[in-house]
Amino acid sequence: QVQLVESGGGLVQPGGSLTLSCVATGGTSNDYSIGWFRQTPGKEREGIACISSHDGATYYAPSVRGRFTLSRDYAENTARLQMDGLKPEDTAAYFCAAGPPRGLSLRTHFYTAWGQGIQVSVSS
Repeated sequence: QVQLVESGGGLVQPGGSLTLSCVATGGTSNDYSIGWFRQTPGKEREGIACISSHDGATYYAPSVRGRFTLSRDYAENTARLQMDGLKPEDTAAYFCAAGPPRGLSLRTHFYTAWGQGIQVSVSS
């Protein structure tokens, strides 16, 4: 069973950038897709970006498309979410998740392993 740990969160001003990292350990291979989600208190977890292990394809939610970029470094078992042009409404706890290698999904039930989450706050 793969374990995931997020890092790179923090406080940033509007218009700024952050890069979140998701390091995977414990699995027998890195043949799994990665999804990023975010959640604010009282709201459902929202899928924002995912990347397929099968062909490296990515998909983004409209709320982040054009501002966020998801990539993977297989040598380091790390997925990185580059977040540019951050807005106050991007403030949330961010989670990475691992799922089946094929397919792209922003639905929580697609994923079988989750990180503990990390806070991102966008404020002046």
